[in-house]
Amino acid sequence: MTDFESPAGDKLQKLLAQAGVGSRREMEKVIADRRVTVNGKVAKLGDRASSRDKIAVDGKLVGVAEQDSAGRVLIYNKPEGEICSRSDPEGRKTVFERLPKLTGSRWIAVGRLDFNTSGLMIFTTDGQLANALMHPSSEIDREYLCRVLGNVSDVVLQRLSDGVLLEDGTAKFTDIVDGGGEGANHWYYVALMEGRNREVRRLWESQEIQVSRLKRVRFGGVFLPSKLRQGQWQEMPYKEVQELYKMAGMEALKPQKMMPKELQSMERQQRKNRGIKHPRRN
Repeated sequence: MTDFESPAGDKLQKLLAQAGVGSRREMEKVIADRRVTVNGKVAKLGDRASSRDKIAVDGKLVGVAEQDSAGRVLIYNKPEGEICSRSDPEGRKTVFERLPKLTGSRWIAVGRLDFNTSGLMIFTTDGQLANALMHPSSEIDREYLCRVLGNVSDVVLQRLSDGVLLEDGTAKFTDIVDGGGEGANHWYYVALMEGRNREVRRLWESQEIQVSRLKRVRFGGVFLPSKLRQGQWQEMPYKEVQELYKMAGMEALKPQKMMPKELQSMERQQRKNRGIKHPRRN
């Protein structure tokens, strides 16, 4: 046992996965590559640590906590014009700016949406849950509402259902439902099992169809609430959090208690949400 290892702590790869640094398997490789230190000393596979230790990856400190409760989960209605990074050199708004402040943890996005795509985003404080939900093996479908411009024939719809070869492999819609519309623009609900970069847009573009509006409305069993306006968020009740863990093939622990400062931050943000003037509607 090394002098920094805590017998009562958790394995390093588990702590790092919970913190949202990467999956457990990815963290095992990072540790094996000697890129992780605990209290200034290089860690090895099998080492344990706790939230009292100073854990760093590539020299950057990572805030970790032992997982004794279920992660918190937010549903956010992303507007167009926000990026999914924590910061942007170009000064554009990020999805994290509107979220409530946390003490001792951080919000981790479950997947991303493009700058010009709006709709449902899920955030959690449990990195392991986020990684499980995003992993291809989870086979969780995503549903989008899209407005397209072009001649969408039955032959085109069949191609998109059968599969189209894109530059990064074959992709397809697992379901396509006509959403109505008149003239050159038409609405469709489409679903797919993956979350590759711009996949919905690229599938339509492969058939010379342009997407003018794109909005995610569902992620697995989680739907975008109709009353949640763009730029607003709501916390998922514990009962629904349990279902989300089940969807990821995990077991939810007891509910997580919020610190007083976090409660105050959430109350301030909720008042701010209610005070938004002329919000864009869904």
